[in-house]
Amino acid sequence: MSIMRINIGPIHPSTHGLLRLIVDVDGDTIENIDTRIGFLHRGVEKLLENRIYMQSPPFMEKIDYVAPMSWDELFVATVEQATGTEVKEGAQYIRMILLEFQRIASHLLWIGTFLNDLGQMFTIFMWTFRERAAVLKLLEDVAEGRMFYVNFRVGGMKSQPPNDFVDRAYKLVDYLEEKVSEYKDLIDNNPVFMQRTKHIGILKRKDAVEYGVSGPVLRGSGIYEDVRKSKPYYKFDKIKFSVPTMVNGDVYDRYKVRYEEIFESIKIIKQCLQAYESLENKDVLGLKIKLVGPNAKPDPVLVSRELPRGEGMIYMVPEPQKPYRAAFRSPSFSNIFALKKIAVNSKFADLFAILGSLDIVMPDIDK
Repeated sequence: MSIMRINIGPIHPSTHGLLRLIVDVDGDTIENIDTRIGFLHRGVEKLLENRIYMQSPPFMEKIDYVAPMSWDELFVATVEQATGTEVKEGAQYIRMILLEFQRIASHLLWIGTFLNDLGQMFTIFMWTFRERAAVLKLLEDVAEGRMFYVNFRVGGMKSQPPNDFVDRAYKLVDYLEEKVSEYKDLIDNNPVFMQRTKHIGILKRKDAVEYGVSGPVLRGSGIYEDVRKSKPYYKFDKIKFSVPTMVNGDVYDRYKVRYEEIFESIKIIKQCLQAYESLENKDVLGLKIKLVGPNAKPDPVLVSRELPRGEGMIYMVPEPQKPYRAAFRSPSFSNIFALKKIAVNSKFADLFAILGSLDIVMPDIDK
């Protein structure tokens, strides 16, 4: 056996961050792979200790710049639990709508760039970015920001949604449902895509649990787990939706989970829009500044959410004006370490399909 070591990187698989892989190959078979991270460490957990609560969301959004709203909401929800603040009912529905739109935008970007990585140029890439642009336009008009939003406030939202928000949201989900349905034939009938994803990079059910992966990576390996179902927050316990779960644990199944999740998010949005419309009090405004009180000693809190890349958690030891300590569990950090288990004994040519199927964002790892 003749082992050759190949150094890959540091490269930016998702830009704004670097990943280095040291790969040992025997011929074209991967014998070992060493994942090197830490090129970007921003120290966000430490930065929070020196800022009052509502100065921190802009930092949180940069942890996952593909779905910044998700980390923003997770942090604000943690502050709300620490301070015992109840979220207005209208704001709960608006948050759910925006978060599901953010999930759709994230999955669309992944599908387009993933197929581009596999050599499927232009068509799908342009289609997914066309639909994603429509989603971002709505989020921009609601939050007054295109890439970063910072529109969650303790107890609610920064501002009321635009007057035409509900109508536009209905039209947008109908548009998305029609357009995304067209992807299936183009992708699943592509023999090159199927050969590069089917039975490639298998993560078995047992290994998925042992490595602590979450989100689409976990569900692609046959584990039915979604925080929105297992630990429902806001009004998710009143919403009817399915959790796409596959059985083979290969690259194709991880793609399929994300594709099907787009349609489940559409279902959630439609139900939330109907519920929001029926409310008598549609006020969603939250507090600009939250003061816990000079003598308050809130207990530590742990809050989890189903982010687009998997389960995100914040453990916070709060003080009256700012966190004393905060620790994050970011999904990309857990998922990336399954790469070694998945890639060993695979072909070197399949490495980037396997890596892409994990949908990592480097700041989510080097947080």
